[in-house]
Amino acid sequence: MKDKKHYCLIPIGVLTIERRIKMATKTLKITMTAVTILALVFMTGCESDGQTGALLGAGAGAGIGQLAGRSTEATLIGSAVGGGIGYLVGNEQDKQKAAADREDIRYAMNTETIHVTNTNGSIIAVNLQRSGPGYIGPRGEYYPSLPTQDQLRPVYGF
Repeated sequence: MKDKKHYCLIPIGVLTIERRIKMATKTLKITMTAVTILALVFMTGCESDGQTGALLGAGAGAGIGQLAGRSTEATLIGSAVGGGIGYLVGNEQDKQKAAADREDIRYAMNTETIHVTNTNGSIIAVNLQRSGPGYIGPRGEYYPSLPTQDQLRPVYGF
C-alpha cells in the first residue's frame, strides 16, 4: 500500500499571527507589571503630588501607548503625554494644599484662645478673632483689647 501524506489545513501564517499575539500579550503583561511595581516603589519617594502624578501618568501613558500603537515609539509618546498630564493634575493639587495651609496659618495667627474656668471647675475654651486693634468673640461681640477670664465668664461661663 502506498502511504498517504496528511496535510494540515491551517495556513502557516495563521499560526504565526497567533504566536505573535501571545508574545505581544505576554510582553504587555510584563511591561505593565514592571511599570506598576516601579510606580509603587517610587511613589513613596515623591515629595509632591506633582511628582507622583507625573510618575503615575507616565506609567499609565506607557501602557496605553503600547496598547494603542504596539511599538516603542507609541509607548514613549504615551509615557510623555501621560507624565505631562499627571504632573499638571498633581501640581494643581499641590497648589490647593498650599492655599489651605496658608489659610490655616492665617487663622491660627489671628486667633487667641482664652480658657474660662467656671464656678464648678469646668473649663470652656473661647476662641477670639483679631479685628484691627480689638477682638471679636464667637457670638460677634467686640472687645477693644484682649479680654480676661473675668470679662468672658458672664458671656460664656456660668
